[in-house]
Amino acid sequence: MAYADLKAGRFHYKDTGGDLPAVVFSHGFLMDHEMFESQVAALASQYRCIAWDQRGHGLTEVRGKHSFWDSAADVGELLDSIGVGRFFHVGMSQGGFIGLRVALNMPDRVRGLIFIDSQAGQEDPNATPMYEAMVQAWVAGQERENLVETVAQIICGPNTDHGFWTSRWLGLDPDVVPVIFETLTTREDLHNRLSEITCPALVIHGTEDTAIPFERARALAKGLRAGDVVQVEGAGHSANLADPLTVNHAIKDFLTAHAGI
Repeated sequence: MAYADLKAGRFHYKDTGGDLPAVVFSHGFLMDHEMFESQVAALASQYRCIAWDQRGHGLTEVRGKHSFWDSAADVGELLDSIGVGRFFHVGMSQGGFIGLRVALNMPDRVRGLIFIDSQAGQEDPNATPMYEAMVQAWVAGQERENLVETVAQIICGPNTDHGFWTSRWLGLDPDVVPVIFETLTTREDLHNRLSEITCPALVIHGTEDTAIPFERARALAKGLRAGDVVQVEGAGHSANLADPLTVNHAIKDFLTAHAGI
């Protein structure tokens, strides 16, 4: 395990090392670096893969309220600490929210953006009250096992084995959940800033994603001039877990086209 002492605290990350082109992986809400295990295994022979745990996730502690702009700054500081200059960024769901902000913060360093089940907008206001009730129940310890199962159906999807993640979530400090949830739900809409991002982009999305509708992926791709969305048939919100072969193939093709190797 590797740790970096940054301004916001001690961050955990995995780094395959070497002088190869760098690819940074930013995970989704409640997940951690391990959700990209298949992608790192598929790419490590050709790329330096860096998968990190965001504030309040995995083995990185939460240090009070923060925004996804803060998380984007964490990415830059982490990469500075390990000597990485330019890089590709892969973001799943909220990892994609961070990726947009990374690209806006440091356009000269981002070689390309890859999004998995993500978007540029805010949380659906119709779904937010349900999520808020779930957070309150989680903190109160009410039927936590049933609640975690419901969360797994939303995040992992119906066709993905989620036992690994539900066991993790049952052990999660409940006081962390409201903090990271507030970060998720208070983000601003970035559709009007997508035209500022000029690096190549790839958008991948599960056809059965109930957390982020497919039309949000299309709007993201259109705003970034990324071409057609890569559809992962039958996959829910975590397409890279549901169908890693399809996702890995799309990522490899994109990197090959833009990494110059």
